[in-house]
Amino acid sequence: MAFRYIAIEGPIGVGKTRLAERLANRIDGSTILEDADNPFLADFYNERPGAALQAQLFYILNRHRQLMGLRQADLFRHTVVCDYVFDRDKIFAYLNLDDNELFIYQRLYDVLAQDVAPPDLVVYLQAPTDVLLRRLTDQPVDSERHIPQPDAEYVRELNEAYQHFFFHYTSTPLLVVETSQFDPETNDDALDDLVKQINQMGKGTRYYVPRVLRS
Repeated sequence: MAFRYIAIEGPIGVGKTRLAERLANRIDGSTILEDADNPFLADFYNERPGAALQAQLFYILNRHRQLMGLRQADLFRHTVVCDYVFDRDKIFAYLNLDDNELFIYQRLYDVLAQDVAPPDLVVYLQAPTDVLLRRLTDQPVDSERHIPQPDAEYVRELNEAYQHFFFHYTSTPLLVVETSQFDPETNDDALDDLVKQINQMGKGTRYYVPRVLRS
């Protein structure tokens, strides 16, 4: 595979983590998966004052630590598939933080972003908001950590923010995948077709609407 460092992106509920795992296994690569165990997340969803900034800082520092651990030698041995792009952290920051919090966040982001190498390719998984909500409904609620599912309005705003971000994204080659009828979790043909699309990627942005229906 020409791309040695691939990032899978998309809004909550689109299935990026599971796809990153299956894609890495399919191409005999390794994964970098975001640590979802954020101690401030429950307080954020419960709208505790200050929790949004705490959750955001935890995420950005953890992502920075993970990606700094990615050595050039790793990319010579095998392809690495990550389930996030460092740049997308700003999507959540601008959606969740107030102006004063954004000022603090932006100063930290500007310092940390200098250390992080961009991926060779980004695969952006796209889906309508109603599809995301249906998939989130099918996911189990994290009752142990008291983390509720995000409400419909938040998912809609986040999905729109993702679409805006990637419409203007030019930092790396970008493969946009419409996932309403896409099921690489259980359909090997769908996964194989995605690998084919990745191998055919060049520079710029390419749009891919899978023909393989969900099983």
